[in-house]
Amino acid sequence: MTLQFRHAAIVPHIKMAALGALACAVGASAAVCVTSLLVPDRPLWAELTAVASITAAFSFPLQFALCLRNEALRETQKELQHALRHDPVTGTLRANAFATSVEHAIDRRRPTTAESPDGVMLVLRVGNFDEIGRRYGPQWADTLLQSIVRIVHSCVRYGDLVARLATDELGIYLPGTTTEDARDICERIRARIDETTFTAGQERHISVTVRLGGTRVGDQADFQALREAANHAALAEEEAGPLLFRELFS
Repeated sequence: MTLQFRHAAIVPHIKMAALGALACAVGASAAVCVTSLLVPDRPLWAELTAVASITAAFSFPLQFALCLRNEALRETQKELQHALRHDPVTGTLRANAFATSVEHAIDRRRPTTAESPDGVMLVLRVGNFDEIGRRYGPQWADTLLQSIVRIVHSCVRYGDLVARLATDELGIYLPGTTTEDARDICERIRARIDETTFTAGQERHISVTVRLGGTRVGDQADFQALREAANHAALAEEEAGPLLFRELFS
């Protein structure tokens, strides 16, 4: 499989290098033709053959190396852009990238129903995240958060956005989702977290406290206002009991 992948990746570069070498050879041959017209005593066919062969032989490896270098630069740029947009611990979007993506998604959407035209914004908070980090070490707190992120991804749809907004806070944007559907998603997340046994070295059981809150997007497109409303709902859940949603109006 690895050899097939490398072959598929190199073949386009070989083709580009061959075309570049051919273009150089044609250009050199054209130059010889012009020279031969100016000095007609030289044997044209011999000069053309020699120049084309030498030019192709020297230019092909140069063209091939240039193609590989350009491909490496493109891959490096992609990796850099990915690193700038994604949290290194969870692999989810960073807060800034998430905010931009949510606002762009809201701007692109058009109201289709009066119930939930633009979806729901959720916030998930690990209430005892700092305590876990102090007791078991920061690496186990990060491992716990990675496990929770995998659970979240298993409960949401393809195209839903997940991000790490703070050390103990995840943001989830569910475009085109009604409040009722968002409640079902949150209950699935909560149930799977409750069913999961989290351990930290030598099978020490980690007790996890998770709070979920959300707000309907409605006509509001300001990310910070949405985050604060969903966060307020998540913090108020401890007093209110079950999952709490607060409506946000412009």
